[in-house]
Amino acid sequence: MVKENCGVVGIFSLSGTNVIPMVIDALRALQHRGQEAWGLAIPNKTPLKRLGLVSAASSEFKTITEEYASPSVIGHVRYSTMGRSSLENAQPLKVKDLCIAHNGTIANVQELSNLVGGCSFTPQNSSDTLVAAQRLVMLISENGQMGKALSILKNEMVGSYCFTFITDDNSVYAARDPKGFRPMVLGHKKVDNTYIIASESSALSAVGAELQRNVNPGELIKLSKNGLETERFSDETTRAHCSFEFTYFAHPSSKMEGTNIYVARKNIGKFLARKFPIKDADLVIPVPDSARPAALGYAQELGVQFDEGLLKDRYSKKGPLRSFIEPHQSDRIEINRWIIPIKEIIEGKHVVVIDDSLVRGTSSKAIIKALRRSGAKKISMVITYPPIKFPCYAGIDFPSQEELATFSDGKEMTPEQTTEMVRQNIGADFLGYNDAENLAAAVGIPKDSMCFTCSTGNYDSLGIKPEFRSRKEMKGE
Repeated sequence: MVKENCGVVGIFSLSGTNVIPMVIDALRALQHRGQEAWGLAIPNKTPLKRLGLVSAASSEFKTITEEYASPSVIGHVRYSTMGRSSLENAQPLKVKDLCIAHNGTIANVQELSNLVGGCSFTPQNSSDTLVAAQRLVMLISENGQMGKALSILKNEMVGSYCFTFITDDNSVYAARDPKGFRPMVLGHKKVDNTYIIASESSALSAVGAELQRNVNPGELIKLSKNGLETERFSDETTRAHCSFEFTYFAHPSSKMEGTNIYVARKNIGKFLARKFPIKDADLVIPVPDSARPAALGYAQELGVQFDEGLLKDRYSKKGPLRSFIEPHQSDRIEINRWIIPIKEIIEGKHVVVIDDSLVRGTSSKAIIKALRRSGAKKISMVITYPPIKFPCYAGIDFPSQEELATFSDGKEMTPEQTTEMVRQNIGADFLGYNDAENLAAAVGIPKDSMCFTCSTGNYDSLGIKPEFRSRKEMKGE
């Protein structure tokens, strides 16, 4: 099954403005959320879908803007956690008169597919988004209203989801799951009276819209010629905001759950310095790019020099991309080859390297080797996120335990032993992980309102007891 953590957009202009240039700019601003494919959909037309980055289709922008001219649109950038990367799996998807774009993961998709006669749905060649869309269309036809249909679907569907929909009657809808796993915000552009809903506020900034508020968990928003209408499809009060958004996934300029991401990451660095005050450090450097604010906060709190000891080669084919969300291991290695150490900054020094996460260990091992070759006297690595020990079923790409750096192949290990195993594997002199309490305190959100399932293995927030499978089974590789 294709399950995704991506970026979604929904736009409606009450002034009748052609919003296609706006959705293209918004999707480019969400490119960090998905680099495999992108697409858009307007009423009464087959969705447009392209593989690769939005910017790769720049020569087509003028033609797309003219051919898909519309005052309403939804858009999507894709990053898959399951299923192969193909145009067929790109979004938005169309079912009857409903087009849908999805950010998240439906954990019980096989069960849900049975409700729509899903015996033909098989792993790797179908989509949880498609199954959800087919079931939603069925419920709308039975109940007549989107809100009523969602209130039924949310009881049948387990997982994380932010949806944008567009219908052939020229209405745009957006819905956020009742626990708020994935982010979603609402904005307004005064100059042409246009509403925009997006995964992150960075997309609003890109099109000159002002952030109005978060889309509330369990809320359905409708944008149409009648303006903005809103209703609740769930009264759930517990929250499970993805903690990984705050350390890695979200854009640093975005504001999420009332917190600016850059400020949150810098604060995480300060809290980490109190947890791991490495007294003999000569230099603090970030792993580019998302760890930069945390490294700066760490260095300022400790009173140690901060510098850029590692740089990305932005002129290589893969250098500017994000290694974590590349779908293939060979691509992740290729990206990390273009993280270049600066010998003159590093040589002869005890370097503290701050990274946002340590998932597979691929990046960390390569970076530490490069720092050693550049003459680092000692290398300490401090990670802003707790140890990742379990697969995520809410939309982040570490679906199998065997690929995780913390994987012990069934051997019982204490937290200290796990850290030591990973330290030896990546080749650092010291390794320190953040913990959930420290991270939540730094972000300013109660720990019990955040999801740390990938660290704790407690899947209660999703309401599932998963059967762990290999990456080959999950991705069809």
